[in-house]
Amino acid sequence: MNKDDKIYVAGHNGLVGSSILRRLEHYGYSNLIMQSHKSLDLTNQSDVADFFSDNKPDHVILSAAKVGGIYANNTFPVDFIYQNIMIESNVIHSSYVNNVDKLIFLGSSCIYPREVEQPMREDALLTGLLEPSNEPYAISKIAGIKLCESFNRQYGTDYRSLMPTNLYGINDNFNSDRSHVIPALISRMHNAKINEASEIVVWGTGNAKREFMCVDDLAEAILFVLKLDKAIYQENINPMLSHLNVGTGVDVKISELALMVKDVVGFKGKIIFDTSKPDGTPRKLIDAKKLRDMGWKCKVSLYDGLLETYKWYLNNSE
Repeated sequence: MNKDDKIYVAGHNGLVGSSILRRLEHYGYSNLIMQSHKSLDLTNQSDVADFFSDNKPDHVILSAAKVGGIYANNTFPVDFIYQNIMIESNVIHSSYVNNVDKLIFLGSSCIYPREVEQPMREDALLTGLLEPSNEPYAISKIAGIKLCESFNRQYGTDYRSLMPTNLYGINDNFNSDRSHVIPALISRMHNAKINEASEIVVWGTGNAKREFMCVDDLAEAILFVLKLDKAIYQENINPMLSHLNVGTGVDVKISELALMVKDVVGFKGKIIFDTSKPDGTPRKLIDAKKLRDMGWKCKVSLYDGLLETYKWYLNNSE
């Protein structure tokens, strides 16, 4: 890629998109295209077609998506499958029509079967039943992978798919009612510290294991894959199983994570685990060997990432 290439980051206001922008700007890429949801509805085919025709990006990073937790996925399954499929279809098709050089599509580790061997390899895709609570979202992401692969096979395009593990970091959602585990723990422990609470309660036994990656590491992985020569990239993937996992290769117990967050925040009270509440899947770990063998690896440790995230939270919370 050249520093003056025109790069469209779809979803630039989100956790992932904002991190991608920071890294692009850090490396001197200045010809960046952004458009808020209010200005461009990516589910509207004609609007997306007009946007691409007017702007003619050289590269596209598709991080825009409708996302949410278990409650939202269970309550609005139509929204999650319909909106995400429409976003993917419109952006990927318009990229082809307007001769976009490279496209990065971002998925999720939830594409893999509920009962899958750990760590989860790329070839586990479509080998079993999905987790029911987020099946519509997972199906939409699988459709995005296969849409990219189909364009590559039929038209020789260069569309690449990355499947990251659980993410956290700057610009995360810290609303404890809707956030994921790390921002929820940070905000709850911070509030408990401020209010001098003697304890906080965490759902489950604390024994479930999860993998967490700083979103800035994902942004680095995206740029790494985006810059890879087409021939080198294609040497390392199966045309019909072309997605790459992105992860740290390390997971921790939720109890260990809670103690880390407690130390980072400076909360002095007790952590009580409510064992009457579910743990969820016992373990979710990504196998990112393929991407590591291509030359990329994580740089941000979990503890350092938590420190940076909490610092941002203190400077940006109301």
